[in-house]
Amino acid sequence: MERVLAETLLSQSRDLRGLLGALCRGEASAERVETLRFLLQRLEDAEERGGGGGAGALPEAAREVAAGFLVPLLRGLRGRPAGAPDPDLPARDRRRVLRAATAALRSCARLAGGPQLAAALAEEALRDLVAGGPAAGAEAAVEVLAAVGPCLRPHEDGPLLERVAQAALALALGADGEQDEAGPLEDAAALAAGRLLPALGQCGGAALRAVWAGLVAAGAPSGPGRVGPRLLVLSALAERLLPEPGADRGPRAGEEDPDARRCWRFWRTVQAGLARAPDALTRKRARYLLQRAVEVSAERGAPCACGPREGTGPSLFWWCEKKKDELLKFWENYILILETLEGNQIHVIKPVLPKLNSLFEYAVSEENGCWLFHPSWHMCIYKRMFESENKILTREGVIHFLELYETRSLPFAPEFSEFIIGPLMDALSESSLYSRSPGQLIGSGSPLGLKLQKFLVTYVSLLPEEIKSSFLLKFIQKMTSRHWCAIPILFLSKALANVPRCKALGIEGLLALRDVLQRTMITHQILLRGAAQCYLLQTAMNLVDVEKVTLSDVSTFLMSLRQEESLGRGTSLWTELCDWLRVNESCFGRASACNPTGLPETPSLNAYVKNLVQEYITSPAGETGEDCFMPDWFEAKLVAMMVLLAIDVEGMKTQYSEKRRTQNVLRIFLDPLLDSLLKLGTNAYMPVLRADRCLQLLLKLLHTCMLTGSGARDDEVFTLLQSFAMSATESVSDFILRRLTMNELSSVSDLDRCHLYLMVLTELINIHLKVGWKRGNPIWRVISPLKNASIRHLQDTDSGQEPTLAGQIQRVVSMAALATVCEAVDQKPELQLDSLEPGPTERFLASLPLNQTLQKPHPEEHSSFSEDSAASQGWGKVVAQYIHDQWVCLSFLLRKYHTLIPSSEGDVPDPVLPAVQMPARTLQSALGALTVLPSDQVLPVFHCMKVLVPKLLTSSESLCVESIDMAWKIISALSNTQLIFWSNLKAFVQFVFDTKVLTIAAKIKGQAYFKIKEIMYKMIEMSAIKTGVFNTLISYCCKSWIVSASDVSQVSLSSAKNYSELILEACIFGTVFRRDQRLIQDVQTYIENLGHDCAANTVIENTKREDHYVRICAVKFLCLLHGSNMSHKLFMEDLAIKLLDKDESVSKSRTRYYVNSQQHRLKNRVWQTLLVLFPSFDQNFLNRIIDKIFQAGFINNQASIKYFIEWIIILILHKFPQFLLKFWDCFSYCEENLKTSICTFLSVLSHLDIITQNIPEKKPVLKQALVTVLQWCFSHNFSIRLYALAALKKVWSMCKALRVEELEALTSVIESSLNQVENMPGTGNAKKNWQRIQEHFFFASFHPVRDYCLETIFYNLPRLSGLVEDEWIAIGKFTRFTDIPSDAGFQWYLSPTHLCELKPGDWAQQDVGSHSGEADSQSEWTDVQKKIIPWKNNAPDLDLELVFQDRVAKLGKSISRLIVVASLIDKPTNLGGLCRTCEVFGASALVLGSLQCVGDKQFQGLSVSAEQWLPLVEVKPPQLIDFLQQKKTEGYTVIGVEQTAKSVDLTQYSFPERSLLLLGNEREGIPANLIQQLDVCVEIPQQGIIRSLNVHVSGALLIWEYTRQQLLRHGGAES
Repeated sequence: MERVLAETLLSQSRDLRGLLGALCRGEASAERVETLRFLLQRLEDAEERGGGGGAGALPEAAREVAAGFLVPLLRGLRGRPAGAPDPDLPARDRRRVLRAATAALRSCARLAGGPQLAAALAEEALRDLVAGGPAAGAEAAVEVLAAVGPCLRPHEDGPLLERVAQAALALALGADGEQDEAGPLEDAAALAAGRLLPALGQCGGAALRAVWAGLVAAGAPSGPGRVGPRLLVLSALAERLLPEPGADRGPRAGEEDPDARRCWRFWRTVQAGLARAPDALTRKRARYLLQRAVEVSAERGAPCACGPREGTGPSLFWWCEKKKDELLKFWENYILILETLEGNQIHVIKPVLPKLNSLFEYAVSEENGCWLFHPSWHMCIYKRMFESENKILTREGVIHFLELYETRSLPFAPEFSEFIIGPLMDALSESSLYSRSPGQLIGSGSPLGLKLQKFLVTYVSLLPEEIKSSFLLKFIQKMTSRHWCAIPILFLSKALANVPRCKALGIEGLLALRDVLQRTMITHQILLRGAAQCYLLQTAMNLVDVEKVTLSDVSTFLMSLRQEESLGRGTSLWTELCDWLRVNESCFGRASACNPTGLPETPSLNAYVKNLVQEYITSPAGETGEDCFMPDWFEAKLVAMMVLLAIDVEGMKTQYSEKRRTQNVLRIFLDPLLDSLLKLGTNAYMPVLRADRCLQLLLKLLHTCMLTGSGARDDEVFTLLQSFAMSATESVSDFILRRLTMNELSSVSDLDRCHLYLMVLTELINIHLKVGWKRGNPIWRVISPLKNASIRHLQDTDSGQEPTLAGQIQRVVSMAALATVCEAVDQKPELQLDSLEPGPTERFLASLPLNQTLQKPHPEEHSSFSEDSAASQGWGKVVAQYIHDQWVCLSFLLRKYHTLIPSSEGDVPDPVLPAVQMPARTLQSALGALTVLPSDQVLPVFHCMKVLVPKLLTSSESLCVESIDMAWKIISALSNTQLIFWSNLKAFVQFVFDTKVLTIAAKIKGQAYFKIKEIMYKMIEMSAIKTGVFNTLISYCCKSWIVSASDVSQVSLSSAKNYSELILEACIFGTVFRRDQRLIQDVQTYIENLGHDCAANTVIENTKREDHYVRICAVKFLCLLHGSNMSHKLFMEDLAIKLLDKDESVSKSRTRYYVNSQQHRLKNRVWQTLLVLFPSFDQNFLNRIIDKIFQAGFINNQASIKYFIEWIIILILHKFPQFLLKFWDCFSYCEENLKTSICTFLSVLSHLDIITQNIPEKKPVLKQALVTVLQWCFSHNFSIRLYALAALKKVWSMCKALRVEELEALTSVIESSLNQVENMPGTGNAKKNWQRIQEHFFFASFHPVRDYCLETIFYNLPRLSGLVEDEWIAIGKFTRFTDIPSDAGFQWYLSPTHLCELKPGDWAQQDVGSHSGEADSQSEWTDVQKKIIPWKNNAPDLDLELVFQDRVAKLGKSISRLIVVASLIDKPTNLGGLCRTCEVFGASALVLGSLQCVGDKQFQGLSVSAEQWLPLVEVKPPQLIDFLQQKKTEGYTVIGVEQTAKSVDLTQYSFPERSLLLLGNEREGIPANLIQQLDVCVEIPQQGIIRSLNVHVSGALLIWEYTRQQLLRHGGAES
């Protein structure tokens, strides 16, 4: 409209000056400024043609327009007050004003007749830009500079052009660094890169050189966030920096523009964009630059080379005309791979990966084996794969990289090492990459983990010696740079452990390995943690250069290992470590000075250990006072471990000589310790710290020596240590007695000493019990005084005085001592000091006030501040320990005198033992104790409850229920506390699910019974998130029900019968784990399968907390039951009925379910358990359930369940042939109801020979079977006919064998039919399926009777029927689970048939995936999918006129003049599809009825992010008429997609360049009022019957036709 107005004004007015002045007056609206712009452009065109009127007045008028109107207007737009436009001006109109004003200003500069105006305008805009005003001002300044820049003179205005270029470049590259006003500044930066810099580049000369110098500056930022702006500028200047032959080189003749191909910084920027750019657009620009460089090089043909920054190594880019074909092929494949990777679709990418192999073939010279292309190019591809959102693609990329050295030998390149330590290790930190491949068995190991091991071994062995050490050190240090998950750190450690021995690491490497060890401790998976420690120790032994480390360094490193998880004495790892120390004993380095412990370094292991012990025993100066804190355990652990290592090393040396030397060496080591221990009882002046250290070392020596894998009882060293300890028992026990009873422990810190002394005392008691207990030994003489003194201290009440800290601490010590004595006596009856009658000790303990808290003492005058503060902070812990020890003593009393506990309070009027004989009060106190004790101190309270609850359940049920409920709340709160949860849970189960409690609760059927049931189901629910909870429950219950009896067959299950739901839930238990949980279980199984090769398996006890063990426990329990025992028989029958009901309820809950779903697994477990129970079923019971079993055969089931149902039917008919009549009735249902489920019963008939084994007269059965099968051979369903033919073949073979005369008339018909099937012509599906069903395991190999064993039920059949591996239970797990004994009478042996050797595969599904390996087997595909990426559309368009193109300017792509209006469309799926289509074909805008639909998930699912790259405009349906009229005034042709009376065929219509496409509603189409606004209606020709197409499809067809026509026009114009 404005262009038409400008033409009209120009034709009717002769006074140009007056006309321009009139336009410059009034409000500066967008329409007014655009009209002025078109008018000035028209005058400029006329001036160039020489036909302008008023030639003399025109320059002056142009200067007046610029100075009087445009400059003030632009100042206002830049934020200045002069001439500022309306502040409420919408951003869209403001942008139109800005664009039109700058375009008009450019025309003024050209019409002014001289360069002065352009230079002045540029100077002013540059000042505003450099001044750093508001973001809006920067945008306006850039527009002005872009407009007048081309008017500047390259020579005279060279310095100005250079300054403008520098400022524009700084803005374009620095936008990401600004935090404030990020959006507007980003817009200004995009304008600078997309408009200003290309415009300056056209000027060439100083401006272009200034831009290029800034781009390649040494200090230029190169982070991922800065690469985008840099590539935007480079792509905008691509035509100047990468010019084609014959292109205009600049205004000055002979002037050479920079050649980007020869600059290494240019290539590093491109590589950074390819590999590190976070957004797809930046990566696209990088590919465009690479593609253009290759095309330019090919067209020029001249040699070109660009070396790396260092000046050595292969070139980053080079060109040689002789190698043109190879180079083009290399770069074509390279760019194709990068384009394909943008799709993130593995099925598209995988066929392209073989081309990556060809890149390596091109990149390495065959003549000299050196790199022809810089390896950093290959690394860019791998980085893109590693950083993909698709984890499958990441895994493929990692595996492809790890396989590089399997088939080729690549020359060394530093970039490879940097890449391995950087991006590769970052990618390897993702746990999901280590999952098993499809078809791999559980526990077979991670393919990626094994490839990583092989790769690292190969790569390190190929490294030059001078590089190897630094690479391995950096590799290990990288492992310390982040918190790794358990699985990645395990496989990285295992790979390192397999690197061949070499002297690569010094003290720095050893410290790095120690840091890695410490990082492994954060994982909760104990077995994985222990295995990683084992491998890291092996790494140290393989890679450490012993000459660079000292024995002190090694011992400190070894202390980072947890001996209870990895370095256990007696394991293979311990032996390997001893051998390593023996071999390298004389090679260890010497320290230049004394180490931190003050020991002079010596290479002899024995001398080092001897000095270590001597120095340890000597108390450091300044710490000999009575009030010093107890020493840390670290040194004791270190010394004990090194002593035992040295002794075992000595044992290796003297393996074939006298053994006495070992004793002598041990005595030399421990003489200082023994000497000190012998003086403890007599030397009252021995420093406390020294005594403590000696006792710590003794304790650690005994504990470390006991951590052995096998042969512990016959261990010579342990025997020697025991004899040493026994020789010092008298002295040590006297010392302990004195310290515990003579008020020598008086501070809170002394309680740690008390704990130490009691641990030593307990250890000495155990040693004496092992070698034989004798009355009168030193321990015997100490226990009685200790007990009496402790009671005496506890009886002292301080006569009403204020309690002192020393007095209260002594009370705590005395109670702890009593608790230790009680525990020792409870575990070792030999220690009983009194008669069985209650003595003074028992009466005192039973009379103690329970839960009495110790009053907090007031600080004493002479006490120190630190002591007071310590007492203040830790007093709650002290009181908790005191109460805990009280309950330890009480639990001892309750177990000892449980026969004295009455069933109610009133039975004992004058109790001798109140706590025992008043159980209700004691249980009430136990509830109080649970409320005050911390969770790690409640075990003795649970033990007391275990004794009390069965006694009180009848008389005080509510109190017992309250106790049970309180205990369960504590367990529930502990579910995330790994250290104390399991011990507490075990104690809880032992008292709540005690057989006596269960029996009484079931008998009275009160609150307790239902509370126990409730907790039972809550525990099962908890097992879903905490594996192992149900294991603890079911194992204890099963053992308590039957295992305690010598003859299981005589055990009554009256208690278990009331809780049969527990066994039912156990039989069908098993959660479907998340993928990460399954992965951890897989890796744990893999480690377990390594056996003794991994020391962690030896020292870490297998907790058997896997879900499988719940079912194993239940199954083994059921196998122990005997049908001859009536209670057993009733229990199993009740369980079988509940299992069938469970199967029925699952079937009703979902009629169709997927393979390996939770429903499938539940039903599978139900029928497995029924098969286990089958031997106990008699005919009477089967009469009750046979109908349910047959009915299950008619249900739509998965393959594995069908096989189990068929198997149990066969076994029933084999054992009880009288059920054959009911079986024949199953074939009599209406065929419509049977459908394909009849195949189940036909499969049963395929084993008719097994069924009839126990039938004397077989002929009637065969006749009935033949009649039944024949009718189904004519079924319309192919599967039924196939099963019927298989059954017919079996039945007829039996008929022929028995020579049934009555059936001879059918011989010719049946045999001809079977022969026709056998000799079926062709190779169609019918013949293949017939062959497969005959070869299938269930018909060919499976024997229902001989294969009846646990291995077939739980392993072979699930495996062969396609069930997921989680459901396979190997027979070895049954034998390893020893909590329940195995029944020798049950068939535990393996199947005698070759069933275990068969491979899985159902006959109807074998052809699925048979060719799945073809994609992988092809070395390289001849054709692959390629997404269309138009390279030429990457360069930004310089003439951006429409508002819609603002955003496109930032995207750096060109667009068409097509506008698609979809305001009438409702469905988000159609709108999302249209958005994607418009973006792909470059529409200028998509008009929507509401922009809120963009956030819809259905929209986004179809648009796949196209809305981010396409301008979207909101025009609501009521506003469409105004919008269409406006577009008509702008020169658009409004086209409707509709069938009307005057519609034009699409094939006959020629689209104008400015086209607006209006799409109708999905149902009503285009309303009548809008049809009147259309310029033309276009319809799509149809050949079918259906009247209309989907609106998205219709729109896509017209958009493509428009695009096709425009491409043909532009192509013709260019040619």
